[in-house]
This record gives sequence, structure tokens and C-alpha cells, in this order.
Amino acid sequence: MHAQSPIKRRKSRQIHVGSVAVGGDAPISVQSMTNTDTLDVDATVAQIERLETAGADIVRVSVPTMDAAETFGRIKQRVNVPLVADIHFDYKIALRVAELGVDCLRINPGNIGREDRVQAVVSAARDNGIPIRIGVNAGSLEKDLQKKYGEPTPAALVESALRHIDHLERLDFPDFKVSVKASDVFMAVAAYRELASRIEQPLHLGITEAGGLRAGTVKSSIGLGMLLMDGIGDTIRVSLAADPVEEIKVGFDMLKSLKLRAKGINFIACPSCSRQNFDVIGTMNELEMRLEDVMTPLDVSVIGCVVNGPGEAKETDIGLTGGDPANLVYIDGKPASKLRNDHLVDDLERLIRDKVREKEIAQEDVIARQS
Repeated sequence: MHAQSPIKRRKSRQIHVGSVAVGGDAPISVQSMTNTDTLDVDATVAQIERLETAGADIVRVSVPTMDAAETFGRIKQRVNVPLVADIHFDYKIALRVAELGVDCLRINPGNIGREDRVQAVVSAARDNGIPIRIGVNAGSLEKDLQKKYGEPTPAALVESALRHIDHLERLDFPDFKVSVKASDVFMAVAAYRELASRIEQPLHLGITEAGGLRAGTVKSSIGLGMLLMDGIGDTIRVSLAADPVEEIKVGFDMLKSLKLRAKGINFIACPSCSRQNFDVIGTMNELEMRLEDVMTPLDVSVIGCVVNGPGEAKETDIGLTGGDPANLVYIDGKPASKLRNDHLVDDLERLIRDKVREKEIAQEDVIARQS
């Protein structure tokens, strides 16, 4: 199941957001954004830590005021994951967070103001080794572009992005990434495809304001999936009107399904039917909840009967096939033991965690031999 993805990724310039490489041959990173009040340091730190535990590679924090910039510095000192500061209009906020150790600045050079202010921000970024993210959004296009195009269009998004990029290129600053987000899937996909052919910098993918957990997941999966299948995208954010942790979960599931990232457990489970010999849905819900902390890649199949169960189990690290009077467990594709329904989830969780630890020890041995 860990076969290499057939997707050929677009070649892009690599930048670094803190310790995380973005672009080039780096894995596609997954990020989210805090929705706490940035002035509430404890609440924001707690949410960032939850996101990191869920697997977030990068976290963005809104910094709308100079007071928020000061608390951002305190937040940065207490977390490990790289932080992006989301800044609009006031260039002095960007200069301050650059001093306080921000890992990336999310700005639109066009709304920072005069050329000297843009130059000051770029100089601070260059001096501190900080990349910039240009974020274009269909809901906040420049007034002249709204007048020119009449409404948001892919061409308008791309023109806006190129306008902002021109600011940085004139200042000989190539270390940036770009997003051209829209809530309309077709618009976003068309804009990203066009921009991907025009620049070498990494692209931050997102379908903005996608909706609630279910609808937003579907919309994001379709839009981002189309782009990722094209090899476009170096970092992603799934924008959901939901707990930001859910954005990380959906993002990783998306990348795992395309074999672009292997992190955590990849469950293969049947939808259940009258042939099932155990409660497949209940078992899956419980397993996913209990094993959220596992980050080691592992393929686990949970199939309720013997029609497809053995075939799936032979291709996974651990496979459960429903049977009567007991269910059959496969490990590394071979029959290993039988489990009864009364302690099924407990026993299966134990087997999975044992396998995870076995893989971790093997990886530690490889690292030790290479060092």
C-alpha cells in the first residue's frame, strides 16, 4: 500500500518556513490557522499544540495589531511548530514580528502601501531569512481589477498575484510562495493552473471559505485533488468552518489517498452490509479516535466478511477479516490469530500499537546504522 505515487510533481523553487522545506522535492506540507484571539496567549498556544499533535507542519496566526505582534512573540517562544504571521496594511507589524522570530510573513505587497514600506518589509525578511507568502483571494481583489473584470475570475486572480510578485521581483527577493484562493472550485483550479505555468515559486493551495466540515471537505477534496493530481501544490490548507484540527486530519487524508504523504494510519474499511460479522462502523469510529496519536505510517484493513477481507488483508500491515465464530487477523499479509467480538477493539488496538512500535524500532535501527 506504500507504493510510490504516480503523480509527477511540478518543479518549484524550495524555500524554508522555519525547519519545514516547502517546494522542490520536499513533502507537501499541511497547515492550518488558529481561530483564537491572538491576544490570549494561553488559548492560542494550546490550540497550536493541538494542531501540532494532529500533525500540522506549519500554523498561521493572525496578527492584526501591534499588541498582537507583541503577544505573537510570546506565543512563538512557547511552541515548536513553525509559525506564519498573517498581516495586512500595517507594515510596522511585519517589521516587529520579523524581530520576534516569525518563520514566514503572509502579506500582500499591494496593501502594505508605498514602495519604501514594501522595501522595508522585504529587507527585514531578507536579513532574517524569512520567506513571504503572497495571498490572493477572490473576495478581496483590488478595486481596479474588480472594475476591469466585473467580477472575480481566474484571470483576475492571476493578474493580482503577478502584480504582487512584481513588487518582490523588483527588490530581487525570490523566496516567496503564492496562493490564489477562491470559494469556487473551477475558478481556483483554473487560476492555480495558469499561475503554475508562469512562476517557479512554490504554491500554497486552498479552496477558501469552503464551508462546514462535510461540505467543505468535499469541495476541498475535489478542488485540491484536481490540482494535486496535476502535480501542482507544495503546501495545503483545507479551509473549514470547523475545529482547525479537522483541517489537518482532512489534509493528511487527502495526501495519503494520493500517496503523496505517508503519515499515521491508512485505514481501508468496508462500508458494512448484512454480511458483516462484527460492527464495522462502530469498530472504525473507535479505532480512529483511539489511534489519532499514531504518526508512524501503517496500513490497516478492517473488513466485515470473507468476501473481500482476505484479499485486502494480504496487502496491508494488519488486516481484520470478519468470520464466524471468530474474526481472522492477518499480519504482514499472513494469517496470525483470531479475535472474538467481545474485546475486538481492545485486542486490535493492541496489535496495531505493537506493529507501530516494531516499525519505529526498525526505523531507529536504520538511523543508528547510518549515523
